[in-house]
Amino acid sequence: MGEILSGLPAPIQTHIKSIARSAGLPDSEESYEKLAQGWAEKLRLFEEKTAAEGMVEVEQLGKDDAKGCVALTYSGSLVLIGPLDDGVRKCVYNSIGIRKDVPDSVAKEDSLLASDVAQGQPVEFAEGPVKSTSAIYKIAVAQEALTVVQEQEKISEVTVILTEGFVDVNKALVPVG
Repeated sequence: MGEILSGLPAPIQTHIKSIARSAGLPDSEESYEKLAQGWAEKLRLFEEKTAAEGMVEVEQLGKDDAKGCVALTYSGSLVLIGPLDDGVRKCVYNSIGIRKDVPDSVAKEDSLLASDVAQGQPVEFAEGPVKSTSAIYKIAVAQEALTVVQEQEKISEVTVILTEGFVDVNKALVPVG
C-alpha cells in the first residue's frame, strides 16, 4: 500500500479503492495512491479554507438546525447545505468531475434533509440535488451567528473557493484529453 493511502483513515482507504474505476483509472495501487494524494490535498484545502472563513468543524448538523454547512465526503466531493429559510434549504452537490458515475454538480433551491448530517453517514435528502451522497468526513459551520442571507453567502463563497481548488487537484490527478 502506498505511503499516502496507508496514512488515511481505513474508511477513506476503502472508499478510494472502490471509486478508482468510476474515476476512469485502472484498479491498481498506483491509482489508489494517486487518488489518496488528491484526497489528502482536498482535506488540507477544506480545513484551511473553512477555518480562514471563520467556520468551525462539527460532528453533526441536525436536519432541523437553522444553520447550514459545507461538508466533505469520503470520495472528496463537496456538499453545500444552506441555512433553513422558510422550511427549506438551498443545497448543492459537487463531485467536481473526477467520477463518471455521479453528476459533476447539481443544485436544488427547495431542498429538505431526510435526516441529520453526521460524520460517517451519507447526507440523505427527502428533496434535494441528489438522493444521497457518500459518507461525510468533515462538516463545517459558520462560527458566528449570521442572518440567513449572510450565512448563505458565506457557505456559497467557501464552496466556490473549495470547488476551484478541488478542480485543480482533479486536473492534476486525471488530466483531461
